[in-house]
Amino acid sequence: MQAQLEAIISETESAAPGIQTRPEFDAFKAKISGPNGSLTQVMKSIGKLPKEEKPAAGKLINAAKQRIDAALAATLARIEENELAAKLGDPIDASLSSPDDFAGMAHPLSQVREEICRVFHRLGFTIAEGPELESEWFCFDALNTPESHPARDMQDTLFLPAGTLSKDAPKKGNEAYVMRSHTSSVQIRTMLARKPPIRIIAPGRCFRRDTVDATHSANFHQIEGLWVDKNVTLKDLKSVLDSFVREIFGTSVETRLRPSFFPFTEPSFEMDIKSPNLGRLSDRWLEIMGCGLVDPKVFENVGIDANEWSGLAFGVGLERIAMLVHGIDDIRHFYANDLRFLRQFA
Repeated sequence: MQAQLEAIISETESAAPGIQTRPEFDAFKAKISGPNGSLTQVMKSIGKLPKEEKPAAGKLINAAKQRIDAALAATLARIEENELAAKLGDPIDASLSSPDDFAGMAHPLSQVREEICRVFHRLGFTIAEGPELESEWFCFDALNTPESHPARDMQDTLFLPAGTLSKDAPKKGNEAYVMRSHTSSVQIRTMLARKPPIRIIAPGRCFRRDTVDATHSANFHQIEGLWVDKNVTLKDLKSVLDSFVREIFGTSVETRLRPSFFPFTEPSFEMDIKSPNLGRLSDRWLEIMGCGLVDPKVFENVGIDANEWSGLAFGVGLERIAMLVHGIDDIRHFYANDLRFLRQFA
């Protein structure tokens, strides 16, 4: 038996390099290990051996089978590599440009964000950013939002386990972390990091425990603005926001400020617009943002003298603006990654 196995191994290893095609390989493999192959016949003969000889014969067959399988596997891998090379033709030059003529594009939310940033840049605002994970102090306390406020309820805000505040926090101790529900926390961080005058916008992602529907999402984007200087008034607030909406919705847009309430501004307003460029929404007033003059208590929390400085603040939902500009009726389209939708904005 050992002589037979050595002969089969020798035949396999000597013939394998000359096999060039898959049909040749399949025929040769059948000759060796097929139902009637030479190796198969030797394996069948083990049953005729005396019981005491079977273990040794089994070891010989297993060792031979491993060498034969290795030779066959190497031959098949070589054939497959040659087949792939034949399909590819000439070697690929990775430095060449893609033959696909489809160019990438910015997401519609990114496009609207960049346009809004350009508008406020022309008005003298710079971009400021901050972390998405915030402590309660930056997200609520510093913004004059008391513990009894609905926004601090577990049903409205995504809370994380309590932890030690970061070193730049003006308050010591342990308190809960939250996924920021607005980018107003960037205003606080900016006022702590630099002295007035300040003129910034803070674009970024926010999180709330909203039920997802056509107009709500647990993950959304905001752009907030802050202007701190001497003698900033409601006239400045109206002027800045009117300039913004005219750039985005056209010069024929109408605006109005309605009294409202926010803990961090006093007085506070909701801004509405009416524009003939909004299709079926052209004949109605639409709320697009909250705004107001910075509450003196907020200035006190960040160490700014409210007797010397005043300021204005506003916040607008990026998805809200994008939906109005492009006539989109469902916020979920922005996150579905449907190319049929996204390619409309290329």
